Amino acid sequence: MDPTRAFVKDVKRVIIKVGTAVVTRADGRLALGRIGALCEQVKELNSQGFEVILVTSGAVGAGRQRLRYRRLVNSSFADLQKPQLELDGKACAAVGQSGLMALYDALFSQLDVTSSQLLVTDKDFHNPDFRKQLSETVQSLLALRVVPVFNENDAISTRKAPYEDSSGIFWDNDSLAALLALELKADLLVLMSDVEGLYSGPPGEPHSRLIRTYVKEKHQGEITFGDKSRVGRGGMTAKVKAAVYAADAGTPVVIASGYATDSIIKVLQGERVGTLFHHDARMWIPLKEIGAREMALAARDCSRRIQGLSSRERRKILLDIADALESNESVIKAENEADVASAEHCGYEKSLVSRLMLKPGKISSLSKSIRILAEMEDPIGQVLKKTELADGLILEKTSCPLGVLLIVFESRPDALVQIASLAVRSGNGLLLKGGKEATRSNKILHKVITDAIPDSVGKKLIGLVTSREEIPDLLKLDDVIDLVIPRGSNKLVSQIKESTKIPVLGHADGICHIFIDKSANPDMARRIVLDAKIDYPAACNAVEVILVHEHLLKTGLISELLVDLKNEGVALYGGPRASAEFDLPMAHSFHHEYNSLACTIEIVDGVQSAIDHIHNHGSAHTDCIIGEDREVAEVFLRQVDSAAVFHNASTRFCDGARFGLGAEVGISTGRIHARGPVGVEGLLTTRWILRGSGQVVDGDREVVYTHKDLPIAKH
Repeated sequence: MDPTRAFVKDVKRVIIKVGTAVVTRADGRLALGRIGALCEQVKELNSQGFEVILVTSGAVGAGRQRLRYRRLVNSSFADLQKPQLELDGKACAAVGQSGLMALYDALFSQLDVTSSQLLVTDKDFHNPDFRKQLSETVQSLLALRVVPVFNENDAISTRKAPYEDSSGIFWDNDSLAALLALELKADLLVLMSDVEGLYSGPPGEPHSRLIRTYVKEKHQGEITFGDKSRVGRGGMTAKVKAAVYAADAGTPVVIASGYATDSIIKVLQGERVGTLFHHDARMWIPLKEIGAREMALAARDCSRRIQGLSSRERRKILLDIADALESNESVIKAENEADVASAEHCGYEKSLVSRLMLKPGKISSLSKSIRILAEMEDPIGQVLKKTELADGLILEKTSCPLGVLLIVFESRPDALVQIASLAVRSGNGLLLKGGKEATRSNKILHKVITDAIPDSVGKKLIGLVTSREEIPDLLKLDDVIDLVIPRGSNKLVSQIKESTKIPVLGHADGICHIFIDKSANPDMARRIVLDAKIDYPAACNAVEVILVHEHLLKTGLISELLVDLKNEGVALYGGPRASAEFDLPMAHSFHHEYNSLACTIEIVDGVQSAIDHIHNHGSAHTDCIIGEDREVAEVFLRQVDSAAVFHNASTRFCDGARFGLGAEVGISTGRIHARGPVGVEGLLTTRWILRGSGQVVDGDREVVYTHKDLPIAKH
């Protein structure tokens, strides 16, 4: 069980601390939106029966802003020319506290929540009677569903030096919150920050990573803190000290973003938000928690090793993988059948179950594809261009792996095999995350494949991500992962694109069209359409929309085609014209991927109307024209702006293996780097190798550039 989910089920009393950087804007004014979102979350928790205690900073900042404005209003021009003295912090606190509390009171009143103010100083906690009275007062307030709002009374504080936690005297509102968590026996302390949580270094630096669970033994010596808070006293250093103090004493702590509108609610729902501090954290060290970055770094290290092998050695690894799949077919089949049975029991859609199933002969087919891939020309280190820059100065443009790939795929366990074999062939490290419905299939396939990889490369060349919670961490590793390839729904692709800075090679929906021109051979048209729809309806290259030239209304072709499709169990829907002509149910949208035995029929005026329809409603995947008029066909092939455009051939041919790529990691409908079925070449980039004989630039005085293309030697 996730550690956060494990303890939040027992939380009753929670303390929330918000710092100055959260409650004020960069200009020093109160951040009304953030404070409002905080109050709404407190209201929600209060209504759910949680006992909520608020510790807030911001009085000094709010008071400073107000006093600066007052001083400006009352200053003459001559006064403004003089050096401006910094305002007294105690005066700022005294002025700002009333305004801050008035705002909380007003916002809570709008939400039908009653709040109360409790101002304390560090010296108060020396008195045992004060501590006893404080606890009793808070208990009474909570029993009345009142939210106690604490703040340090900076206006009269006598504190002059940093506190020691063991003394029971606090130093700032972070340590006050930790102290109150113990005094008031809170079940959880949430420290709101202006960043998402605790990072391994300053959050703005590229190598800094979010630490999900703080383990003192591991992280204490390796974290580098950046600047302290722009406005408050503490910053992240103070938060970590307070969090460690409270967690060691038995109160779990989460440092989370106060800029997010729902982070507190998410914490109490058990989601992995921010950084968790817990006294049992060291017991979780062996868990995968340690690892998104480590997994990616290990894959990169192994990818560099496999690049160092000879072409023959890389080829042997692929052949060993193919043999291992066939020899373990019965075990793989058993695990896959268990996944299929579970999916059917859970009521998953038939199209998903179909994609999940490894049908008879699938393992043999996958093994055959891997062997074909092994026999292909080695893609790594190919000289693509050779140029003489100057006499004795030779430049080569060569092919090389991208580095580390993250593939997130749904349903199809056979995708794991294809992607893994392509990664081995192209020398890339790989991280795989499959859907939960294929967990057992993916685990056994991953084990069989990695067991076939020699120790000289390392089994961590291909990592299997087993937890959905790890994906957000991986998507932040733009300094380690070079490309993300989502294979699944349009929703999945969109979510990943919105969640990462890493380049994403994705596809939209597979809304494939077939246009039957008036010149089409009727038998050919019927054969192609039936294959494109029925061969594998759940595939992204199955036809979803059939556009028919209006001239064919005068022949029997359309009627015969509709009968053929209905006989095969295809549910037919019509656009406005086809619906009226053939009495078909109206399609709710042309931009719809059925992934099943269903499709849409529509009638168009001609080839240009078909092209316009495809551009308006298609997804730029695969589109086809059936017709004998070659001039019309060439217009279609030239003008349809899709990744694959066919003439007189089923859309089902848009496939990496059928294209002779050996396999594919997916079909890209984007326009950058790779388009259409993405095989080995789509997983490569280039680098430049320059061979000289002692040349220097020296202002280009002695170099005579020739820039002459040289022949590339064949291996």
